[in-house]
Amino acid sequence: MNHQEALTGYIASFVAELVQSGVTDVVVSPGSRSTPIAMVMAEHPGLKLHIHVDERSAAFFALGIAKAAKRPTVLLCTSGTAAANYYPAIVEANISRVPLVVLTADRPHELRDVGAPQAIDQIHLYGKHVKWFVEMAPPESTKEMIRYARMVCARAVAAATQAPSGPVHLNFPLREPLIPNLDDDQLFRQKERVNGYVKIQQPTVSLRKDEFDSYAERIRTTKRGIIVCGQMEENGFAEAVTAFAEKYQFPILADPLSQLRSGVHNGKTIIDTYDGFLRNDLAKEALKPDLIIRFGSMPVSKALTIFMKENYEVQQLVIDGGIGWRDPALVSTEMVYCQETLFCKEMTMRMEAMPESDYFEKWKNVNSFTKNLIDTIDKAEELNEGKLFHQLAELLPEEAAIFVGNSMPIRDLDSFYHLNEKSMKVFANRGANGIDGTVSTALGVGTIHQPLYLILGDLTFFHDLNGLVAAKLQNVNITILLINNNGGGIFSFLPQASHPKHFELLFGTPLDLDFSKAVEMYGGQFTSISNWDQFSETLLQDRNKEGLRVIEIVTNRESNAAEHRKLWKFVSQEINSMLEKENA
Repeated sequence: MNHQEALTGYIASFVAELVQSGVTDVVVSPGSRSTPIAMVMAEHPGLKLHIHVDERSAAFFALGIAKAAKRPTVLLCTSGTAAANYYPAIVEANISRVPLVVLTADRPHELRDVGAPQAIDQIHLYGKHVKWFVEMAPPESTKEMIRYARMVCARAVAAATQAPSGPVHLNFPLREPLIPNLDDDQLFRQKERVNGYVKIQQPTVSLRKDEFDSYAERIRTTKRGIIVCGQMEENGFAEAVTAFAEKYQFPILADPLSQLRSGVHNGKTIIDTYDGFLRNDLAKEALKPDLIIRFGSMPVSKALTIFMKENYEVQQLVIDGGIGWRDPALVSTEMVYCQETLFCKEMTMRMEAMPESDYFEKWKNVNSFTKNLIDTIDKAEELNEGKLFHQLAELLPEEAAIFVGNSMPIRDLDSFYHLNEKSMKVFANRGANGIDGTVSTALGVGTIHQPLYLILGDLTFFHDLNGLVAAKLQNVNITILLINNNGGGIFSFLPQASHPKHFELLFGTPLDLDFSKAVEMYGGQFTSISNWDQFSETLLQDRNKEGLRVIEIVTNRESNAAEHRKLWKFVSQEINSMLEKENA
């Protein structure tokens, strides 16, 4: 058998197994060494190819697809630094538990470490940031090697999916000539095991019956328990955790990425203004818990994290179906390895509904009181970043997907985006918390969820301008709310802001860019607003428009920081008065 036949049979079997393993989306960056894999993938009717010429953006785009679809997305690139550009997105995928199958083409072994062009060491290129690495055998089409290719493929998809989900890396050494034979109308027909080479049963992480009974008894006898929900995207979790909380009369401190602040699930137990009132010492003392049950990743709110640290001596249970270690604050007393929705259901079925407790009522009262105080932000006449997030629930349409950039936008979302009944999904890259790849990840989400709204700062936007090309090439509709405060707004809230000598040079970093030119280059529409009426009108008008749309909201970093501090001081003073009256 000649080289072309061996190359074609080996790769076609691998690609066919990808589809049989449930893969539907592949993000390909053009290159020479990856030619046979790309051409065979393009031939398979069960795969949707997304072509992205920038590997760094391509990887984040794939991350967004996988994050939204909740299934593995495949990445393919050529050899050399192309593969190195995947690194930031792979780091994010690993920490965020997002399934990716990364395929890198490579020079064959005889062209490594001999000065060949576009040849770097790709063995374990991503180190511990991938769950599994395989240096694939060179293509052969013997029965044994076809079985090998299919088996590795099935294992790779299963490994990426198995809790905790994450990226895997397969490196393909390929010899020239690189052109496969696509004339065979039986290209993807498997001669053996036509329904898939090997079925890999994914385990459900659970506890024994007596362990569920024990936890239910401990929780039942707790009078002052709270539930903290960080980022969670598990189907059915919202309904399960709210039923659990209502049965036991525990408030749920719901992070904006918990998917609990929006939707038609029961919102009676949801606390959504904790970032405002947990800055207050009297409130923290009045709401001191005996038990904290935490689901998902660590919450965004620093005030909430400090509250959990200050209650170091109480029981703190972390329920984690991903069998990880999500405790950077070093406060957990028990790691409970159980699928989160299952744990909630098991607790609910073991408990009769309890009467509403004074402790739970206090949380609700403080939350409602704080929400009324925060609502005063809508009176602001100047463009204000807090008001922008406060109005999102009202202005955005049902079923909207919201992707939020890091630094100040995700924190303002936490503070000002409150409970609503719209079925909106909230996304962010909160694994490594970087600002790179935000535009690309959001556009990947947009291939699954529409309508899509991306909210980010000017530095984050600048950092991934290349990503905008996906809106054009992949026909993804997106509305970007660009908060332009000409620099790094979050640094105005940090200690270095009190040292003005080198602040602008090192931290403020004003860019002074006219982003309209970049948006125009990518075929988008750009609008810079000057007042709130214009903002509301533009946002509502853009609902039915297609393509790339950027709405710029120009704010001032210094005044924004001052307004935030003024609001939190006002909230704290009013909460003091409220609690002092209750205790009088």
